[in-house]
Amino acid sequence: MGYKRMKKVFTNPFSKWLYRWLHPDIGMKLGQYLSVKNKLISGDEDVKFLGEENEWLILYAKRKLETKHYNYLVFGHRHLPMIHPVGENAKYVNLGDWIGYFTYGVFDGETFELKKY
Repeated sequence: MGYKRMKKVFTNPFSKWLYRWLHPDIGMKLGQYLSVKNKLISGDEDVKFLGEENEWLILYAKRKLETKHYNYLVFGHRHLPMIHPVGENAKYVNLGDWIGYFTYGVFDGETFELKKY
């Protein structure tokens, strides 16, 4: 519920306009504060694999595969970097983050891999 409220604030045009007027140093500190606050709210569950049956994005990816085939279903919301098989020739990919894991995805036209910088 808290995430949905926060998302409404972040996507509100007035909030975006107001944020643009902040000095970048203040904007980055605000972003880091909210990121840490989010991690405190979500606790340890956000940094460990909960099992295929408890990972809601994996369950969502499997439902999407029921109607159409995808080789890769790529997400960034979960913050935990992983590549997990979800079907025949299909993989769920979570990019991780650039603050704690320093991970990003690379797709060369055929394969997708997670890299660290």
